[in-house]
Amino acid sequence: MKIPTTLKHKPVVVSENYEQVDGRLAGKTDAKGLSLGLAQWNDRGKVDISAKVWRYTGEKWSRQSEELPLHRVLDLSILICRSVAHFREAYRYEHFYDEENPVIDRVGLQGDAMTIAVCTDNDKINEDIKLFSQALSDDDELIGERLRTLSSMLKELGY
Repeated sequence: MKIPTTLKHKPVVVSENYEQVDGRLAGKTDAKGLSLGLAQWNDRGKVDISAKVWRYTGEKWSRQSEELPLHRVLDLSILICRSVAHFREAYRYEHFYDEENPVIDRVGLQGDAMTIAVCTDNDKINEDIKLFSQALSDDDELIGERLRTLSSMLKELGY
């Protein structure tokens, strides 16, 4: 199921097969995808990135907020890490991604793999991905601090 690109949240990096790897709910969840994109609350001249779990009621896309189970938080962390890694090298591409192969990675989880890709269904992807990259760069210190903290804690836990 394709994540909508016409709502206020503008997806840039997506995992549209999240329902296949949604922890114990894999294969029977209403969480159909994950995305990192331009936040719906952006004001003129200020761009923030948001993470979103896309839920589908069977009839329409839901705007419901939800508490995130720990595995979803970790899945979003995986999505963030792979996106940060991608954007460190994205300058090599004219439009910040390989237009012939927009898949960034496939991360094995629960016997399947979470596909991480640039959202080419976004009709303004070339504009939005530049804004996304700049916002990611602007927040590098903030994100980097959290990633280093997470890395340290994971090492402490034996991971």
